[in-house]
Amino acid sequence: MTDSGLRQKVARLRRAYAPHEHRPLDGYLVAMGTWAGVAGVLAGLVKATNRPVPERPSPADVVLLSIATHKLSRLLSKDAVTSPLRAPFTSYDRPIGSGEVMEQVRDSGSSTRHAIGELLSCPFCLAVWVATGLTGGLVLAPRLTRLVATALTAVAASDFLQMAYATAQQAAEGGHDD
Repeated sequence: MTDSGLRQKVARLRRAYAPHEHRPLDGYLVAMGTWAGVAGVLAGLVKATNRPVPERPSPADVVLLSIATHKLSRLLSKDAVTSPLRAPFTSYDRPIGSGEVMEQVRDSGSSTRHAIGELLSCPFCLAVWVATGLTGGLVLAPRLTRLVATALTAVAASDFLQMAYATAQQAAEGGHDD
């Protein structure tokens, strides 16, 4: 198939996939390819360093990494302080409480920039990347990874306690008939 024929086929696929909306399919392919490359590099490092890969991760590590993945994904994708990391790909919309912000993906005509904006502003999307990094870290540098994951897990627990405290305080204040 010629280059021109392939381009026409891709254009037809895009129109058929989302006829009424621009979806950056080639940007998504770049993102998926990059993730596969990162996972491949991690696997290569594990093999090159002869690190033992556990047959089955311990339940404690799974819980620790799950909570740490949740927290780091939210920090990177929603925290006001990390907005400079997202600013090239998103634009500020509004605060959404608890130090988090809502941002909109910049549609600059670059499907790769658009896909990165979606990835960086979505904690669910970013979690795959964070979990991959933490899991690779658990094999390559288990002590350091557990230490970082423990700190992130403590912050996540603190967040829930802060929210519970604020909710209890609001309930107590609402219950007074002065």
